[in-house]
Amino acid sequence: MQVHVNYLAVVIAAAASYALAFLWYGVIFGKPWMKLTGITDMKPAPVNVVLVFVGSLVMAYVLYHSIVFGDAYVKMGGVSGGLMGGFFSWLGFVAPVTLATKLYEKKPWGLWLLDNGFWLLSLLVMGALLSLWM
Repeated sequence: MQVHVNYLAVVIAAAASYALAFLWYGVIFGKPWMKLTGITDMKPAPVNVVLVFVGSLVMAYVLYHSIVFGDAYVKMGGVSGGLMGGFFSWLGFVAPVTLATKLYEKKPWGLWLLDNGFWLLSLLVMGALLSLWM
């Protein structure tokens, strides 16, 4: 099965995730996140900004493929398919990896919940946007 990627959709989904991160970790939960991490300076290095956006592009690109293949085999298209793709990507990949990190690095559970709330919402938004453009 050949997948024709809608690169504009991938860029828009990545940009939406990036904008959500700005709101989540800046405007909405910036102070609690800083307290939980012990970080006192919120000025990221420019290279970090670029690398995080590249990471968002990769995630959106892979999620696009997951949704396409999921639709081909389960016939669950549209926004509901995108939401399912986002949810199961979070549940199967993000939540377990961040849980292991939390446990071994002995970070507070509040940080795990805050970060995973972001990743779940981000993947749901990306999944919904990508499914609309397929």
